Amino acid sequence: MLDRRTGLLGLLLAVLSAAAFGTSGVFAAALLEAGWSAGATAAVRMALGALALTVPAALQLRGRWSLLRANARAVLAFGALAVALPQLAFFSAVARLSVGVALLLEYSAVLLVVAWTWARLGQRPSAVTGVGVAVALAGLVLVLDVASGARLDPVGIAWGLAAALGLAAYFVLSARSDGALPPLVSAWAGLAVGALLLGAAALIRVVPWSTTADDVELAGRSTGWLVPVLGLALVTAAFAYATGIAAVRLLGSRLSSFVGLSEVLFAVVTAWLALGQQPGAVQLVGGVVVLAGIVLVRLGERPAGDPALAVVPDPVSAQTP
Repeated sequence: MLDRRTGLLGLLLAVLSAAAFGTSGVFAAALLEAGWSAGATAAVRMALGALALTVPAALQLRGRWSLLRANARAVLAFGALAVALPQLAFFSAVARLSVGVALLLEYSAVLLVVAWTWARLGQRPSAVTGVGVAVALAGLVLVLDVASGARLDPVGIAWGLAAALGLAAYFVLSARSDGALPPLVSAWAGLAVGALLLGAAALIRVVPWSTTADDVELAGRSTGWLVPVLGLALVTAAFAYATGIAAVRLLGSRLSSFVGLSEVLFAVVTAWLALGQQPGAVQLVGGVVVLAGIVLVRLGERPAGDPALAVVPDPVSAQTP
C-alpha cells in the first residue's frame, strides 16, 4: 500500500504522461499532411525518442549493465507488444476507420486491463469501479463523437482491437517492478526495440514508408519538418513513456489505464488551441463524464476504510512477461 504522497505523485505523473501523449495528434498531423507516411512518423518518433534517452539511461545503468541483460525478455516483450504493436495497429485502423471509432476501439484496453487484473491477479473490481468503467467509456464515446461520420470496416475493427491489446500490454507490462529496469531505462529500451521492429516492418513493406524535407504547417504557421519531429520524439515519446511507466509502477495497471483516458481530453484541448478545432457541447459534456468515471474508478481502487489516497499496485512484480 502506498502512502498519500506517493499516490498523489503517481496521479501527477500519469496526468503529465497523458498530456504529453495527447499532443501527438497535432505534431503527427503536421507531418502526415506534408506527405509523411504513418509508419515513418511512428518509427522516427520512437527512434529519436530512444536516442534522446540514451545518455540518461546509460548513466542510470552505469555499473548495472547486468540488469539490462537480466531483463532482455521483458524489454523485447515491452518493445514489441506495448510500443510497436499499438502504434502500428492504430495507424492501420485509422486507414480503414474514422479516427473516433479507432480511438474508441483502442481505449477499450481499459476493459482488458480490468479483466486481466481480475482473472490473473485476483483483483476483483468493486461495484464502484464497475460503475466508473461504464461512466468513463460512455464519456469517451461522447468526446470522440463516434456517431458523427463513423466509418466501419471489419479489417479496420480487427486492427483497432489489436491496438487495444497493445495498449493493455503497455499498462500491464509497465506495472512489473521486481528486478525491473528503472522507468526511464524501460522507456529507452522499449522505444529502441519498437523502432527497430517498426523499421523492419517498413523494410518488408508491411507498412508504407515515405518522408519529405518540405516545410510543414504546424498550429497555423509554416515551419521546418524538424520541429514536429522533435515534438514527437521528445514530448510524446521520451517524456511521455518515461513518466507513464513511472506512474504505472506507483498506481498499478488498472487505475493507470483509466487515468490514461484523459489523453483523449488533452488531445481535444490541444487540437482546439493549436488547430482551432473547437470542441462541441457534446464533447465538453463527454469530457466531464470521463473525468467523473476516472474519479469513480479512483474511489473504487481505494482500500476500504483507508481515508488516504493510498492505492494497491498490481502484484505483478514477481512475474516476468
